[in-house]
Amino acid sequence: MQGQQSTPETTRFQQTDQSERPVGRSIKRGMLNRCPACGQGKLFRAFLKSVDECSACGERMDHQRADDFPPYIVVTIMGHLVLGGFMMTEMLLTLSNWGHLAIWVPITIIGSLALMQPVKGGVIGLQWALRMHGFGGHEDAPEDKLPATGPSA
Repeated sequence: MQGQQSTPETTRFQQTDQSERPVGRSIKRGMLNRCPACGQGKLFRAFLKSVDECSACGERMDHQRADDFPPYIVVTIMGHLVLGGFMMTEMLLTLSNWGHLAIWVPITIIGSLALMQPVKGGVIGLQWALRMHGFGGHEDAPEDKLPATGPSA
């Protein structure tokens, strides 16, 4: 066995024939407005409206469910940036409340609008990589759905 080189093998805990979907690459492609599957087709047909399917590879995108997660991420990012900027400005300059409003309200609105589409694309890419919400070839089915009880049952 000398002279033979062993090739490193990936340890798999579940044997499937499904292809690998790297999370980082999928999120990056989504943030760049590209299909998370192939990286070629556009992800959005309007500002926040995703395409029904990729024009390059045909991957369905109509079942994505980004919902409220992208706005939560944008609010968190913008909150940290604006609060940090406000505090630094307050340390260097003495401005009235109107002065701060004139600076920070437009920055907050423009920054939020600029971040919304890339963040939503990243969330769609994450859902695709993790095979969530129909991206795994099966529709969502709640396993923990409880039977209806009470007077209306």
